[in-house]
Amino acid sequence: MALGILLSAASLSAHGERLTIDRLYGDVSLAGPVPSQLKVSPDGQRVTFLRAKPDDRTTFDLWEYNVKANATRLLVDSSTLAPHGEELSDVEKARRERARIAGTHGIVEYQWSPDGRRLLFPLAGKLYLYDLEAPAGHAITTLDTAGLEAVDPQVSPKGRYVSWVAVQDLWVVDLGGGKPRRLTHDGGGTVHNGEAEFVAQEEMNRFRGYWWAPDDSTIAFERYDEAKVPLVKRFEVYADRAEVIEQRYPAAGAHNVEVKLGLVAPSGGDARWIDLGSNPDIYLCRVDWLPDGRRLSYQRMQRDQQHMDLVLVDAATLAQRTLLTKTRTTWIDLNDDLHFLEHDDAFVWASDRNGHTHLYLYGLDGTLRHAISAGDWDIDSVRAVDEARGLVYVDSNRDFVPDRQLYALRLDGSSADAPKRISEGDGTHRIEFGKKPSVYVDRFADPDTPPQVSVHAADGRFLAWIEQNKLDEHHPYGPFRDAHIKPEFGTIKAADGQLLYYRIFKPAHFDPEKRYPVLDTFYGGPHGQSAVRDWGDLFPQYMAQQGYVVFTLDNRGMARRGRAFSDAIYKQLGVVEVEDQLAGIRWLKSQPFVDPKRIGTFGWSYGGYMSAMLLAKASDEIAAGVVVAPVVDWSLYDTFYTERYLARPQDNAAGYEKSGVLHWLDGLTSPMLLMHGMADDNVLFTNSTKLMAALQAKGVRFELMTYPGGKHGLSAPPMHRHAFHAIADFLDAHLKPAAPEPERAGSGM
Repeated sequence: MALGILLSAASLSAHGERLTIDRLYGDVSLAGPVPSQLKVSPDGQRVTFLRAKPDDRTTFDLWEYNVKANATRLLVDSSTLAPHGEELSDVEKARRERARIAGTHGIVEYQWSPDGRRLLFPLAGKLYLYDLEAPAGHAITTLDTAGLEAVDPQVSPKGRYVSWVAVQDLWVVDLGGGKPRRLTHDGGGTVHNGEAEFVAQEEMNRFRGYWWAPDDSTIAFERYDEAKVPLVKRFEVYADRAEVIEQRYPAAGAHNVEVKLGLVAPSGGDARWIDLGSNPDIYLCRVDWLPDGRRLSYQRMQRDQQHMDLVLVDAATLAQRTLLTKTRTTWIDLNDDLHFLEHDDAFVWASDRNGHTHLYLYGLDGTLRHAISAGDWDIDSVRAVDEARGLVYVDSNRDFVPDRQLYALRLDGSSADAPKRISEGDGTHRIEFGKKPSVYVDRFADPDTPPQVSVHAADGRFLAWIEQNKLDEHHPYGPFRDAHIKPEFGTIKAADGQLLYYRIFKPAHFDPEKRYPVLDTFYGGPHGQSAVRDWGDLFPQYMAQQGYVVFTLDNRGMARRGRAFSDAIYKQLGVVEVEDQLAGIRWLKSQPFVDPKRIGTFGWSYGGYMSAMLLAKASDEIAAGVVVAPVVDWSLYDTFYTERYLARPQDNAAGYEKSGVLHWLDGLTSPMLLMHGMADDNVLFTNSTKLMAALQAKGVRFELMTYPGGKHGLSAPPMHRHAFHAIADFLDAHLKPAAPEPERAGSGM
């Protein structure tokens, strides 16, 4: 049963300019001048951020907002340091693909020094320090990196050193003087020091492979050897060439890297190795130092992802003990919500032990003291801990599932069931605190409000705008605002009775007496949520303006809804997800404004897999579908992601077979457009070639569009524009009625 309309009905002014795909994915973002990578300085007096150039949405400069002066200024124009652009190494290209910043240029990352005086950033293969206290013209220093490209640069906690990874080894330079020093010496070939392995970057949200002690005395670092990981040869096809890439790719069921955790002093010397246990087939998930600098912790997960230990290590003696063990009968979800307290022998720990993700306070003896939060809702993440005031700041969708809000909880657990909401305004708030949790930055958006960035006191009081981003006639979206369509939100029920949230855009000039074609677009995979009150991608807005009902449903298996909701996919993918999407399609067909014979699907990545599965399992329900960069055979995808849900292929052969698209192809009869980048190193192009071959063997006709040089996101602007033109044209051809043929001369009725 659908909820009542939560937002006003669709509306479209007759005078509003309609979106175009060329404008949607043009050089200037329609979202406006939205800052990214917002960071509060250690003293809370400044907020730094990256901002795209006015005429190029892909190239970024470094900016600062001074809280006290209420002033914004450009710190570093990337084009002055790299006037001819930059040539990225293959290592850097792959790292950016993992970090989902492929296609970006200029300054794409930076960090504060702990003293709040300097900013460190890489650009065009070099490392730079910006000194906020230096006179104009003398603020930028180029660091000596021995002529090597520096990856993952860091300023040490006390500000004495800068470290980085180059040629698969860990390096450091003393900012007080001296030459770069190589701290590890066996990197090369299959051995990597100070780096995070492929699955850590792609699937664990861990991009770092080394960690400074708080007192600058020691660096903990990962060493991994990928010798046993299968060497896969694949082609990357470009417009003018084809390259054979040899990649160590840990496909499901195959060997992972062998990992070690070492300690080394910044002055050099031999590494000391922490005993990670007798089983080499493990994942090193997280490493964290305690505030005292004498101890560190690591999280060690078994290959089956059902058993994880949090281990405490004495940095001097290497003696260790297990603080706690987490087990599940399905899989363990990772998070970054471990926080060791400075003034108590205790730590905050996130766990879904009771079916929802909540916070707990543990002593360093491993005993549970009490729950900090509780109830039938989930915490997304810890944003800050204020020990002095006894508060923990978290974000969550507690009040409304499609939203993200900031809340404050009492560290003593007295507000577990009733956190205090801090943020205002329904929609999505993305919060960044500084080291001192006195102020925070709020990046707010909803479906009608492009992202706005403001500074607030910790209690939520508004202090200042960094970017108000007013949607007026001067805004890039200004010409289109009168044509803007407001989405509606509601729920239907899954087969097991759980509520499924949807978002729906009704067409321009909506007439409830008419029947419209439908675009059903989704992601559908774990950890994704699409039916959100956020600004987001404007393609659904464009399609609604072209006369479509645009529908998005978040099916079971996805995040932010508790374990009963996510665990439904365990051991076989493409079952409950498809059931839920079909429930949404059948609900659509019951609406008087929907043409039940003109419903199409579109998805990318896991969404591409979902679109293919829906076509294969339910072509009788779907008129046509677009499938972009799909996983077709899960044995081709990586270990950590795939085995989390399906276990190893050798332990669940039937689950892999029935989770794959190829098993169901006899049912695929509706028109399909298949699209894939020919240099995709995430969802390998082999997935689509297997699908092509299988369809051809069965004599099934389909349309195909491949992109030479295209990675997973087809992020090059011309490629992106072409892709969405192709998607829209295909859907129009199959979902919109053909225009009547003009009468021929001499014919009559």
